[in-house]
Amino acid sequence: MLQPSLVENRSVSFRVLSEDQIWELRQTAFDILEKAGCRVMHKGALDLLRAAGAIVKDERVWVPRHIVEECVRTTPKGFVIYNRGGRRAMEVEGRKSYYGTSTASPNTRDVHTGQFRETRVADIALGAKVADALPNIDWVMPMGSSQDVHPLAADLYEFEAVVSNTTKPLAFIGYSPRGVELVYEMAAEVAGGLDNLRQHPFLLAYPEPISPFVFPGEVVERMFIAADLFMPQIPGSTVQPGATAPVTMAGAVAQLIAEGLMGLVLVQLRKPGAPCCLSGNFGILDMRSALMTMAAPEMSLGLAAQAEVAQSFGLPTWGLAGATDAKVLDAQAGIEGAFSILAQGLAGLNLIHDVGYMDAGMACSAEMLVMGDEVIGMAKRFIRGIEVRSETLARALVERIGPGGNFLQERHTVRHFRNELWVPGLLTREHRDIWQQAGGKDMAQRVQEKAQETIENHQPEPLPDEVATALAEIRQRGEEELAGSDNPGEAG
Repeated sequence: MLQPSLVENRSVSFRVLSEDQIWELRQTAFDILEKAGCRVMHKGALDLLRAAGAIVKDERVWVPRHIVEECVRTTPKGFVIYNRGGRRAMEVEGRKSYYGTSTASPNTRDVHTGQFRETRVADIALGAKVADALPNIDWVMPMGSSQDVHPLAADLYEFEAVVSNTTKPLAFIGYSPRGVELVYEMAAEVAGGLDNLRQHPFLLAYPEPISPFVFPGEVVERMFIAADLFMPQIPGSTVQPGATAPVTMAGAVAQLIAEGLMGLVLVQLRKPGAPCCLSGNFGILDMRSALMTMAAPEMSLGLAAQAEVAQSFGLPTWGLAGATDAKVLDAQAGIEGAFSILAQGLAGLNLIHDVGYMDAGMACSAEMLVMGDEVIGMAKRFIRGIEVRSETLARALVERIGPGGNFLQERHTVRHFRNELWVPGLLTREHRDIWQQAGGKDMAQRVQEKAQETIENHQPEPLPDEVATALAEIRQRGEEELAGSDNPGEAG
């Protein structure tokens, strides 16, 4: 019997793996680290691994299972990310999904002309501004890799551009260890001090090792900088089945899990209890062109499988969705973006990035981001599922209305329709005559207009003047230091 106080609201989801398959993948990942090992190009990390009981020969490391299991134990089983103002924004745990923007591409698709050109800092600022306005984009990355400033100081410019144009949480790719330190210095200014930043972190670091199993010194150093501050991070390599990983999905997933566990080991040996995702990326190699695709179904399949293994450890996960290999905002872009957004939301991945990628990750697009926001709204409503309780079953109402009646003017409808029925912002549902009278615009035109309107009219909450001045001073000082350094901040 259904009690009036009982709420049954099951999220819609799917499973890729059985429990036995998860077990096999875990065992294989442990075996890989113990038998195949990794290359770690950082003396301090090698010393930590040796002291913990790993076998170390030159830069080659073999890590026994008990070390990995202990590091899994000390890793927090989730963490909270705040917004720029210190308000709770994302609980990165369980199967809670949050969608973020694309990042780090050398090119931008111009929102006015549709032409591809090199990314500028101004484009990253505009990308953050658009993301700030979109209701279903939960967090922001620098949309591109700026080509108009010194490459070793680009992370300082990019962080400043993003944090000045959105209050949402953000993730960043540091281009050097010293650059990462300076970004945290800038973030502490925004948060009102380092202690406030540590208590209410609003940014995540994203160091990227190299598949298969290579951890460069400067990447490890960036991981250590974040760990020393107990700031959350997403160390994620990218496997390509058939190129940098076995072509079989099971083998590629096992390798990605092993590489993610190795990142976690390094973080925990440095600072037990530092927040860290069990993360990684899938990039599918197109065997005809030898190019990496960002939207193949195997990508979402592999990420979903990897996430199920991470979830079996209770660890936060990382995804990649809302991206397309298309060069224009066409049906292909919509199909590929929508498929990955829904698939990875159904799989319960936590931090899902790269909404807005076009051209196989070679360009960021504010228009693709706007269209992705619409799809995310649909996906979130679908995944939320159906709430079953006395009020939503509406038995008494159905009995009272009876055959031949209607529910349009009922208070019950007024109370619930906004929550129950998703309302699109870009999809057309009006009569064809009305659509034609409004110009008969297709989705690409509507998306472009929405992006242009947002850029023109949206006003992000500004930083206080004194904070903006402090960020500019740190960025200028950092650029002078980094531009004159051959190996900025790299440690051994």
